[in-house]
Amino acid sequence: MMNSDQLLYALLLTLGAGLATGIGSAIAFFARPTNKRLLSFALGLSGGVMIYVSFVELFHEAQLGLQGVHGEQLGGLLTVVAFFLGIGLIGVIDRLVPSIENPHEPHRAEEMDHKPRNAKLMRMGLMTALAIAIHNFPEGIATFMTALEDPTLGVAIAVAVAIHNIPEGVAVSIPLYYATGNRGKAFRLSLLSGLAEPAGALLAWWLLSPLLTPTLLGCTLAAVAGIMVFISIDELLPAAREYGEAHTAIYGVVSGMAVMAISLLLLGN
Repeated sequence: MMNSDQLLYALLLTLGAGLATGIGSAIAFFARPTNKRLLSFALGLSGGVMIYVSFVELFHEAQLGLQGVHGEQLGGLLTVVAFFLGIGLIGVIDRLVPSIENPHEPHRAEEMDHKPRNAKLMRMGLMTALAIAIHNFPEGIATFMTALEDPTLGVAIAVAVAIHNIPEGVAVSIPLYYATGNRGKAFRLSLLSGLAEPAGALLAWWLLSPLLTPTLLGCTLAAVAGIMVFISIDELLPAAREYGEAHTAIYGVVSGMAVMAISLLLLGN
C-alpha cells in the first residue's frame, strides 16, 4: 500500500514536469535568439532517457511482475498487449488533436520580436494550449505511476518530460502574445496548460487505486512504457531534428541512454 509521502512525492514530480511549459514561455519572452543546437540536443536527450527507461526498466519490470502472477507465457502476453494498448491510447489522443493546432511544430523565441497582429490569433493560442493539455494528460499518468513504483526512475522521467514541455510552452506563448500583446497573460495560460499533467496523475490514481492489484500494476507499467516510446518517436525525435542538425539530435538520444544506463548501474537498479 502506498503511503501519503510516496503519493505527494510522485504528485510534486508530475507537477514540476508539467509546469516546465512556463520555462518555455520565459525563453520565448526573454531569451533571443533560440539556441537551436542546444534545444535539439536536449530534446534528443529527453527521448533517449524515455526510450531506454521504457524498454530496459518499465517493460522488464512489468513482465517480471505479470509472469510472477500468471506464468511465463500468459504474463509475457499480457505485458506485450498492455504495451501496445499504451501506444494505442496516446496514438488516438494524438489523432484527435487537429493538425493545425499541433503543439509539436517547432517554434523559435525570436518569433516574439514580431508585434501583436490581431485578435483572431487568440483562438489559435487557446487551441494550442488545449492541444498541449490533452497531450500532457497521459504524460502525467506516466510520470506519476513511474514515480510511485520507483522514485529514482520517477525523477528521470520527470526531467525528460520537463525538457519535452519547454518548446510546448513556446508554442502556446507565441500566438497568445500575437493576439493580446500581453506577455503576462500568455505566460499564465502557458503555465496552466501544464497542469493537465498532475490532473492526469490524480485521475489515474483515483480510478486505479481501489483496483491496484499486481496484475493491474504490471499492465499499467507496460502501458506507460508504450506511451513514453510513442511520445519519443512521434514528438521528441522529430522536433529535435527540426530544431537542429540531425546528428545533434542523435547525439542527444545516445547521451540520454548512456546517462540513464550509468545512473541505473550506480544506483543498483
